[in-house]
Amino acid sequence: MGRLFLGMDGGGSNARARLVDDAGRRLGEGRGGPANVGNDPEGALAALEAATAAALGAAGLSGSDRAEIVAVIGAAGAANPGVAARLAGAPFGFHRLRVVTDAEIALEGAFAGADGGILIVGTGSQAYGRLGDRRIRFGGWGAALSDGGSGVVIGRMAARRALEAHEGLAASSAMTAAILDRLGGSAMALSAFGKTARPSDWAALAPMVFDHADLGDPVAVSIVAAAVADIEALIGRLAVEGVGRIALMGGLSPSYRRRLSSRSASLLVDPVGDALDGALGLARRDAGR
Repeated sequence: MGRLFLGMDGGGSNARARLVDDAGRRLGEGRGGPANVGNDPEGALAALEAATAAALGAAGLSGSDRAEIVAVIGAAGAANPGVAARLAGAPFGFHRLRVVTDAEIALEGAFAGADGGILIVGTGSQAYGRLGDRRIRFGGWGAALSDGGSGVVIGRMAARRALEAHEGLAASSAMTAAILDRLGGSAMALSAFGKTARPSDWAALAPMVFDHADLGDPVAVSIVAAAVADIEALIGRLAVEGVGRIALMGGLSPSYRRRLSSRSASLLVDPVGDALDGALGLARRDAGR
């Protein structure tokens, strides 16, 4: 068997893997659970391993074939060198493994190695650009302080508004009632959820908020308006730095695209490929060194 290439994307909601052969033929894909290596290293490792095993299984390959694989993992949280090194040292059994950030593989996939910028909006959010050897980053520092417009930030705000409405501290709406009902129907249940929720749990609430905003729910509309302002601020910062082509990527990108101002929308381009394409492109480059 010839050389194999594996691209992996570890995000806050799930891990994905794509396996191709030396000719670029897609052999198999796999998925795992949440894989933010910065927040939960052990959970992320397990999710990436599950995605790898599923991709190999879909291709009809076994564990012994891992020795032929050149792999690149793009992982949320891998901007921390110590975290990236730990993941790179995990016993996947590959011929070669490189760990980069999830933003790096998304940028590589979006522009096939050319200059440009991306705005990833999913569980978290981050603006990331490349101009020659220069890298430009805004956001992506975690939902406690950053990640405006992300699923986590939207989900947390929706839960907060639901609790406030339940206690008569703020206006209620169909959305606040729906969020409260989904999270257990009481302040005690909502509080318990908040103490144990993972980023992916918060982000799972975001589609409800967008759906209610589309129906004119005033509380949902206000949350979405604030989120759109955050996304437009990130787009604007990339533009100020000289990035003239920006690809909007991530699970929430369709919810934002039609809500952006004409000025922001004019900067958007369709990505050439996805994050897994980017990881595979980097893996091929590594194999040629």
